[in-house]
Amino acid sequence: MRIYEGSPRQDFEEVFRSIGAFLDQRGMKDILLVEAPDGFIVQGLVNAGAAGSSWSESVGTQVKETLTFLDDDIARFMEEAASRRGLPPGSSPPPAHEAAYYETAFRVLGRYVDEQKPRDVFFFEQDGAFVLRLLLGGQAGARHELAEFTREDIVQMVARGPNLRHPVTSPGSGSTTSA
Repeated sequence: MRIYEGSPRQDFEEVFRSIGAFLDQRGMKDILLVEAPDGFIVQGLVNAGAAGSSWSESVGTQVKETLTFLDDDIARFMEEAASRRGLPPGSSPPPAHEAAYYETAFRVLGRYVDEQKPRDVFFFEQDGAFVLRLLLGGQAGARHELAEFTREDIVQMVARGPNLRHPVTSPGSGSTTSA
């Protein structure tokens, strides 16, 4: 959420976690996420049911779906997610629960993004691997930085999560390059 117009977004860890939980519920995969001035645009593949009678038709087809999440939607998602976890909004650390893939993967990516303090975020996922493009500011001006996370990187980051709920000792893994 933005504190005031034009400011950097705050708490990507919880924002992405909440979006990820919603996407898990929708059954989306192969996700693309773009930050917009007033929220996020998310695109992914979902299964659309079929009304046919043969086995192959009853499985359905995959279609691309595009969703727009405004800041107000995300605030609601975050409140609902905290409620599902039995946690008052704004409290931490959250209790352990069984989160699905995107909720946990987006959470650790959000933590990485929070550490980078970007002005803008774009990422896509394919088969559990992620490529992030972050717009970072500095004394020399703005520049894009790319970071790649394999499925194994995500698993390792999730496994380190409980240790990171205490004071941060090291940033997330992944390889980065400036663009």
